[in-house]
Amino acid sequence: MKVILLQDVKGQGKKNDIIEVSDGYGKNFLLPRKLAKLADAQSVNDVKVREEARLYRLAAEKKEAQSLAEKLKSVTVTVRASSGADGRLYGSVTAKDISERLEADFGIAIDKRKLVIAEPIKAFGKYAVEAKLYPEVTGTVIVEVRE
Repeated sequence: MKVILLQDVKGQGKKNDIIEVSDGYGKNFLLPRKLAKLADAQSVNDVKVREEARLYRLAAEKKEAQSLAEKLKSVTVTVRASSGADGRLYGSVTAKDISERLEADFGIAIDKRKLVIAEPIKAFGKYAVEAKLYPEVTGTVIVEVRE
């Protein structure tokens, strides 16, 4: 008996998988508990269409992230900060500061949690900050800290 899983079933498969099970297991366990439905031509086609749509959406998101990574290469974010007499900053420049400057100056919205600062920025100068935009897609933002 071929069935389409409606939920993850331990030892059988994940949601939307089309699997072959014994008649007794399908009729007495999976179908009554609404864990699966019979795999007829219409439902198999629906699963395939949903999977294609999901893959297309993921490809579009990845392409958008790659274009954003290319755009970030030409961007230099300038952050103004105050310092003490020895030239060290009061506090540090955070991912939130960088994210806000990107949004205000360039209209690029990147969540602060996606910005990875290797070590705290506590002095004036130029720094490279990595932006994890998508799995396997990263961009680099140049951050310049000025007085």
